[in-house]
Amino acid sequence: MSETMSGVEKKRVAPDEDGMRLDRWFAAHYPGLTYGRLQKLLRTGQVRVDGGRAKANTRIERGQEIRVPPLSQPAAEAGAAPAKALSERDIHFVRSLVIHKDDDILALNKPPGLAVQGGSGTTEHLDRLLEGLTFEKTERPRLVHRLDKDTSGVMLLARSRDAAAKLGRALKHRSARKLYWALVIGVPKPAQGEINLPLIKRGGRGDERVHPAEPDAPEAKHAVSRYAILERAGRRLSWLAMTPITGRTHQLRAHAAAIGHPIVGDGKYGGAEAHPGGEIPRKLHLHARRLTIPHPRGGMFDIAAPLPQHMLKTWEVLGFDPEDDRDPFADED
Repeated sequence: MSETMSGVEKKRVAPDEDGMRLDRWFAAHYPGLTYGRLQKLLRTGQVRVDGGRAKANTRIERGQEIRVPPLSQPAAEAGAAPAKALSERDIHFVRSLVIHKDDDILALNKPPGLAVQGGSGTTEHLDRLLEGLTFEKTERPRLVHRLDKDTSGVMLLARSRDAAAKLGRALKHRSARKLYWALVIGVPKPAQGEINLPLIKRGGRGDERVHPAEPDAPEAKHAVSRYAILERAGRRLSWLAMTPITGRTHQLRAHAAAIGHPIVGDGKYGGAEAHPGGEIPRKLHLHARRLTIPHPRGGMFDIAAPLPQHMLKTWEVLGFDPEDDRDPFADED
């Protein structure tokens, strides 16, 4: 919802945008606005969140009011190109990702390498393609959560504002269960355990990453993940089921690396050790396998996504069964 006064817009943060960075919110809503121009608007106080000054990396919350000054003329002066219309190929591609559709929910199997939202230097992303998923509806679906660009697997979209609000609440209050599959270097001990390790963000735009932190460190975020070994290839590699109890950026990747067992293909957190070589592809081996969440109309909705091709190849090489659907966390609170 937005209110316009003398060219100034005041927009409310939608439920599905809770926790989004302010610069990424602008990239999604105003793709013609350059990052440099946004920084200037922030420095001069022309962009505000709930009446206060903000930074590009400010995390916005549902219901907050964002003040947006007139942008059309500066954007045109900066030579910003209008958003590209979707081609038939775009529509065919994004619809090929759909693994479930009902009146309230769309579930996708996001491929690795597809960013969820735009940003500096990212022009191809899922958010741009959502117009291709309206089907019989008049409004485009809404993102209710995100995955890293290189992480594959289940993503939910809400097909109405009401569905987005209900799914957003379920995710925020941890009424949903997320099950990931990961291939990691080595064999974690114990075979099933919990990683309770606060995380803190470091690095500049484009190279932001999270690091382990002391619990009392300023800006440290509480982070808890659980893991369990499903299969292993000798002492060299292990197939883990993982579930994030909290929802921090890059949480599973950072936690796996912190205990000495980085996810295969994750050079950002595991360095050269994360690439075992041989027939194992260098892509990230992290997949959002299953999501169970209260359905907006009642009952529980449960959806699983097949492995991407590079992980299927690895599972074949290692003799793992990609249809094995054990959930070692099913009996946990």
